[in-house]
Amino acid sequence: MAIIGAEQTPGFPTTAPHHCAPAAVPRGARVQAQGWGWKHAGRDRPAVAGLEMDIPAGQRVLLVGPSGAGKSTVLHALAGVLDGGDEESEQTGTLLIEDIPAGQQRGVAGLVQQDPESQVILSRVGDDVAFGAENLCVPRAEIWDRVRGALQEVGLGPEEGITLDRDTSRLSGGQKQRMALAGILAMRPPLVLLDEPTANLDPEGVLEVRDAVMRLVERTGATLVVVEHRLDVWAEHVDRMLVLEPAGGISHDAAPAELLAPGPVRDELAAAGIWVPGYVPEPVELESRALRRVVEHSDEHDPRSSSVSDASNSAVLLTGTGLSVSREPRTPGWRRRFSAPPAPAQTDLDVELDGGSAVVVTGPNGAGKSTLLLSLAGLIPVHAGMLAAGAALKGPRGADLPDDPFRWKAADLVSRVGTVFQEPEHQFVTTTVRKEVLYGPQHARDPRSGERLFTDEEAEQMADDLLELLGLTHLGEMNPFTLSGGEKRRLSVATVLAAGPDLVFLDEPTFGQDANTWAVLTGLLRRLVAEGRSVVAVTHDRDFIDVLDARVVALR
Repeated sequence: MAIIGAEQTPGFPTTAPHHCAPAAVPRGARVQAQGWGWKHAGRDRPAVAGLEMDIPAGQRVLLVGPSGAGKSTVLHALAGVLDGGDEESEQTGTLLIEDIPAGQQRGVAGLVQQDPESQVILSRVGDDVAFGAENLCVPRAEIWDRVRGALQEVGLGPEEGITLDRDTSRLSGGQKQRMALAGILAMRPPLVLLDEPTANLDPEGVLEVRDAVMRLVERTGATLVVVEHRLDVWAEHVDRMLVLEPAGGISHDAAPAELLAPGPVRDELAAAGIWVPGYVPEPVELESRALRRVVEHSDEHDPRSSSVSDASNSAVLLTGTGLSVSREPRTPGWRRRFSAPPAPAQTDLDVELDGGSAVVVTGPNGAGKSTLLLSLAGLIPVHAGMLAAGAALKGPRGADLPDDPFRWKAADLVSRVGTVFQEPEHQFVTTTVRKEVLYGPQHARDPRSGERLFTDEEAEQMADDLLELLGLTHLGEMNPFTLSGGEKRRLSVATVLAAGPDLVFLDEPTFGQDANTWAVLTGLLRRLVAEGRSVVAVTHDRDFIDVLDARVVALR
């Protein structure tokens, strides 16, 4: 959550700020851009340029565009959270809210950001949701009624087992996204800014959250600007659709029904990567030299055997019997030693993963999907049961490895098992995009000899190939944390594939992707499965499941 004009004092949620933001705009807020543009520090070209728009107070707007078009930049500028004091950043034109520069407005905008982790402020759910309203000097007696109502609206009430004192660190990614929106509902700001607010939600939660937003703007008259790649969720509920061009301004501005009707404009939008309703792109059949080199390098240095295809489609890579999984440590720390131990996220699970297979784990938010993924990937220990890697995954060089991948050294794990986290930032460890992709192959080791599996030249070639395949070559020298959400997701996939693992786990792999980048990503993963590697994904993306012809494991 981002709020404007608040003294933010994490850790003191029940103490009102000394200086409250003035309630200058009682209902909706007018937004105007006049030749506005922004170039991020270190970039050669602007994220947005020549933006012209006038959004009347109370209007509901869907802001769309290809991945990297600058949609999040516009929302962050309206919320006043771009760093205007950075000497390397450049701003042109004007961006106004109620005739005041957006960066100077106070108490007007509420922002739900793309990354749920980045907006958790306090350690308890109730305090976190109350934070914005407190900083806007809502009377204390009114705040908690707002908080309870907002949590109920987004599906995080007592019926779902979420109490006001629930530890925010125990929420799933989707639940954190709901909590962030609840904070905005409790604030009731005149300008509501939502950056892919449904990206991590289960199908039921998508509709629940959308309807909660629409009730808020209907009740308060707030102006709504929402960024979302999948247009069908919002198209019938907004007044206007603005289409951003990469590094440019607005290419189309009209009612969604007009832009999305069959005809040349709809075809143009689909070709640009816009997810027009009813359109699902075909996965790109990747036959490039870059892809062939990626597969050949991985096979040549596969720690299992000399040829991955020898074991594909038949060998068992990983087996789990009677598994119980949880993110809580098996031995609680002193702070929780005297409280009741939390229940595991899932219990009594039996799992078998074969070579050359695609598996998708589905289920409602909070069901433990990400926890199961991290447990199977050897990144957190299982709480009960047995998890064992098969001989096909260990390979002849790893015959002496323990059965449980959690006990493997990082250098042994990286060339066998790769994991794409739900939050891409959690796996970035270097200062540039190119170094990030190089990190895996540079650290992959033979478990017996300790020698590197890839030479420097091979690692460099692998990085070049993956950056080319995933459309990231032009960003090679950029800091990973400055990329757009969709670009970060593709980078996180590249970093994992660079070490040539035989078993790849992905948490929400298509998050933040436009239709064109989605087609490339799914084409790459489908090709890897066809070459004998295995993919296990957590996703709510039905189209992803279909194109990979994946086996579905539904958690409850």
